[in-house]
Amino acid sequence: MTDNTNIKNALLSGGYVSKEDMAKTEEFSKKHKISIVEYLLYNELITKDILGQATAEAFKVHYADLNTYQPSREQISKIPEEIAKKYRVVLFEEKAKEVVITTDNPAEPKLASELKKLLADIIQSKKIVLAYSLTEDIEEAFINYRKALETRFVSIIKSEKRVAPEIIEEIIQDAILYRASDIHFEPQDKEVVIRFRIDGVLNEAGRIPKEYYENILNSIKVKSRLRLDEHFSAQDGAIHFDTTNKMVDLRVSITPLVDGEKVVIRVLSEYVKGFTLASLGLSETNQKIFLSASHKPFGMIMVTGPTGSGKTTTLYALVKILNQPEKNITTIEDPVEYKIEGVNQIQVNSQTNLTFAEGLRSIARQDPDIILVGEIRDKETADIAVNAALTGHLLLSTFHANDAATAIPRLLEMGIEPFLLASTLQLVVAQRLVRRICEHCRTSVSVNIKKEYPHLVKYFPSKSKTVTLYKGKGCQSCNDTGYKGRVAIFEFIDMSKEMAALILKNPSTNEIRDLSRKQGAISLFEDGLEKVKSAITTMEELLHTAPPQD
Repeated sequence: MTDNTNIKNALLSGGYVSKEDMAKTEEFSKKHKISIVEYLLYNELITKDILGQATAEAFKVHYADLNTYQPSREQISKIPEEIAKKYRVVLFEEKAKEVVITTDNPAEPKLASELKKLLADIIQSKKIVLAYSLTEDIEEAFINYRKALETRFVSIIKSEKRVAPEIIEEIIQDAILYRASDIHFEPQDKEVVIRFRIDGVLNEAGRIPKEYYENILNSIKVKSRLRLDEHFSAQDGAIHFDTTNKMVDLRVSITPLVDGEKVVIRVLSEYVKGFTLASLGLSETNQKIFLSASHKPFGMIMVTGPTGSGKTTTLYALVKILNQPEKNITTIEDPVEYKIEGVNQIQVNSQTNLTFAEGLRSIARQDPDIILVGEIRDKETADIAVNAALTGHLLLSTFHANDAATAIPRLLEMGIEPFLLASTLQLVVAQRLVRRICEHCRTSVSVNIKKEYPHLVKYFPSKSKTVTLYKGKGCQSCNDTGYKGRVAIFEFIDMSKEMAALILKNPSTNEIRDLSRKQGAISLFEDGLEKVKSAITTMEELLHTAPPQD
């Protein structure tokens, strides 16, 4: 990518960013040592497409939007893989007299003339026109060159060289490319099944003959600094994996099964760091409630939901907003998933008895303004957290509960005194993750609500028999699933005077839910329904994840 000065000039001259916003951006980027692009994207002053267009203008070439127009696998494959990856080029478009080749570095000297020589058979007498595409879109286009994992496994095994390390590398590279959150190595009688969890759903990626698994397992243990001679108890470790252009952190869990040791690797993706409250799925109303609670000098904000529902990501997005030089923010987590510059992060360590409770006691003596507790699991941690919130700290934490209304009785059942909870709790947020419809193959469908979803008629007050909903047809970009990426749906209970008074009476979940509804709160399903109507997710996905409670 070109430098900040050229991008700044292109954004200003193209009218993409005002002079006032650019001045604020430059001031903040100098103060916090981040690029102007990071700030502009994070604060939604520009989109990635605007960034692409402006960067292309800085390079004085056209912008090739690989998100809107995706060349076919056949078209991309016309440029040999080794040339494409060496020069970072994709065949974008073929015309009668010219060929448009896009790259993320069109300023490379003599690139067009070099490609003309290397691609003589493909280009023939046509003129080469260079265009610019975002680096992440170029990387995604390169997926087209990858053969099925099992095909690559066969080639590696036949080579009889570094079988275990090469197989592991291919698996991890694929997981990163397909944005998998977890990799499963599942030993069976004669084979080991490799599965990826992508957008919350497990998909089989390939199979390895069992005879090679011991070496693969030992290689993973060595990289994770785990014991090679331990086969009958669980072990946890971590790997720093070096990809082509960045480091990726992997969390490793090994558990003994009847047919051998199962490995699950959590991929801690860097792109999560770029999430904003809006991109997570928070409506404007909910963003205002969230930010209002977070700007109070003390109190508790609780985010609830099952494992894997994105609770920690939501709190990280909030911490990034609150992370100012004049604030002391300290976290205690298990594990620390993403490092945030300027935030003091503590890792729970059972071997040294550094538990959530002990860590929280220590943090309270470190003069914090804001405390993030990875999870409230027991009464001891809950008591210390409430006391911290009561004594002038803003405390953020996650908690396991089915919805926002259930969280309050569960905290009371833990033994927290009702008057303490009523005094400290500012906001309870419940969330789930639903899969996004793939933007590349999204299409509208007419649905007869009475016929297809008779129990949902009251949510569609229109007199028309049919409504327009959306789905993904399935394409190369989404691996024919119709979905790509995930978005959160939310339920908020803001702590009003009436809600605080109700907590003093040790209320039931239904009493809390009834009062929150009277005060205008909407359920997980209703928030999700807005995303269904806005073409973000499908009705099937919503009903599977958060069906209506009535």
